[in-house]
Amino acid sequence: MPAHASAAVVAPPDPRRWVALVVLLIANFMNLIDVTIVNVALPSMQTGLAATDTQIEWVVAVYILVFALGLLPFGRLGDILGRTKLFLWGVAGFTAASALCGLAPNIEFLIFARAVQGLAGAMMTPQVLAIATVTFPPHERGQAFSLFGLSAGLASVCGPILGGLLIDAQLFGLDWQPIFLVNVPVGIVTVIAGLYLIPRLEGHPALRNDYVGIALFGLSIVAVVFPIVEGRAYGWPLWTFAMIAVGLVGLVAFFLWQRARAARNEPQLLNYDLLTNKDFMFGAFVVTIFASGIPGMFMVISLLLQGGFGFSPLESGLTNTPFSVGVLVASFIAGRLGSRYLRGRLAAAGTLLVLGIGSLHFIIAGVGDTIDHWSFLPSLLIAGIGLGLGFSSLFQLVLANVPPRDAGAGSGSLQAFQQVGGALGVALVGELFFTTLGRGMATGSPPHAAFANAAAFALWYQIAAFALVLILAFFFKAPKRPMGFAPPQHVAVEA
Repeated sequence: MPAHASAAVVAPPDPRRWVALVVLLIANFMNLIDVTIVNVALPSMQTGLAATDTQIEWVVAVYILVFALGLLPFGRLGDILGRTKLFLWGVAGFTAASALCGLAPNIEFLIFARAVQGLAGAMMTPQVLAIATVTFPPHERGQAFSLFGLSAGLASVCGPILGGLLIDAQLFGLDWQPIFLVNVPVGIVTVIAGLYLIPRLEGHPALRNDYVGIALFGLSIVAVVFPIVEGRAYGWPLWTFAMIAVGLVGLVAFFLWQRARAARNEPQLLNYDLLTNKDFMFGAFVVTIFASGIPGMFMVISLLLQGGFGFSPLESGLTNTPFSVGVLVASFIAGRLGSRYLRGRLAAAGTLLVLGIGSLHFIIAGVGDTIDHWSFLPSLLIAGIGLGLGFSSLFQLVLANVPPRDAGAGSGSLQAFQQVGGALGVALVGELFFTTLGRGMATGSPPHAAFANAAAFALWYQIAAFALVLILAFFFKAPKRPMGFAPPQHVAVEA
């Protein structure tokens, strides 16, 4: 064997890999915790910026939507331009967008800044696991990936509490703004450390992205989500339904475009082999339904507790904490089980979520002029365990029936479907909540009763969605092969 070949085989891994991992984890943690913080801050933002109900929905939905639409194209762009370069650009963009959010003079500017933040998050996130995969040798990857799951769980637990503390502290006379501004020094340090510590991973300029596919997919999803959020404010005119129809036609055009690209052996935004894989598309549908259940729920709970019953942001965050603890506990349980009992675990997850959210519905429906936050604890803990148990088993179930050559594209695509589901869920649950709240206020219901009735009614969506997941769990095929899978990085987004 030539000397240079022997040297290549025995070349040691990069000595900076563990320090570089710390930088990746900090960036990942900053992104994840920011989303859970925002849920706690929504009532303060609505009051401080005199935002309408629809505008406060967009603060949540626009981030999730832009993040979803950016995941696949930015993943490919990382291959083209270089993973490290795009990661650092993403962190820098996320940091700048966080500053814009914190300095927003009005709600319109905040929504714009949140869209930029989602775009930067989508630029950063696909590179994180890719850099870790290349940097660590195979025998160390399991340990490294486990830290990503741990950081996601910690972000779920810390986000609501940290958000409440920052808002209640009224730092420098500010209200909700510090939840974004705290990212600025962290982001600056992360970029500087990344420049020196993360190995440079060169891109492949000869590769190409599917820009027409990006435009078709993005415009189609926006055409579906936008009227769902805005329809109530405009009284559901004809153009809202026409726009949804155009979005659905656009998705058909996207499918046909991907087929044409595949026939010419050109890069596709969403691998055409996956689009024609019935097992994968069934799984993607279930992922979308599953992921639609949680983000809207926590928007509603925060508005209920703070807007309806005068909870402080910290009290609201602490009330939600049992859910995050449940997610963290379930992550450890799922890690122990590996790829065993996947269908049974998904069915159990659906059952726990229906029981937890169903009991929460009846607790909220039965409140009077006060809410005992301790009464939420068992329901949220049970639902949190269900969510953590469900995501890991669901992703493994879907990917276990995907050919190995498509596993990487399948994992990235599922994360995109997950985020699209979250955006749709926020739109649908927000429509149910604000329509019911407005009707209650208009008919003279006391504010406590109006908020409680609206929240209880909106939770029917989650109950129905997870009941459907429970039923569909039994229609999954038995896995063809065991699947080692790192938990999705954005479980914390849902929590």
